[in-house]
Amino acid sequence: MVVGDADTAAAMGSGSLAVLATPRVVALCEQATCVAVVDHLADGWTTVGTKVELDHLRATAVGSHVTAHAVLEEIDRRRLTFVVSVSDTNGAVAAGKVTRALVEVDRFMDTTR
Repeated sequence: MVVGDADTAAAMGSGSLAVLATPRVVALCEQATCVAVVDHLADGWTTVGTKVELDHLRATAVGSHVTAHAVLEEIDRRRLTFVVSVSDTNGAVAAGKVTRALVEVDRFMDTTR
């Protein structure tokens, strides 16, 4: 994705600078984990985020192109742990792990009512 004004810390309220916001970096990592597993899920199943451990390593300017990658590292029953990274043309922007739980959609949604 190309970092836009809406992706900045100033716009998202997570800081005052016009650089890629940490919450947006987290969202990119979660999106990458979803893409990594979507084609492997049975009908009626999805994953939900349960834990994020992320080091935001350096700032990224508006207009920069960033890419997020996720690699499935571990499966423990219904818990999926991914190693995630975000980079731009200058190198590493963020690195960490995202854990997601495998859930049955209808049953999970029933817990929210």
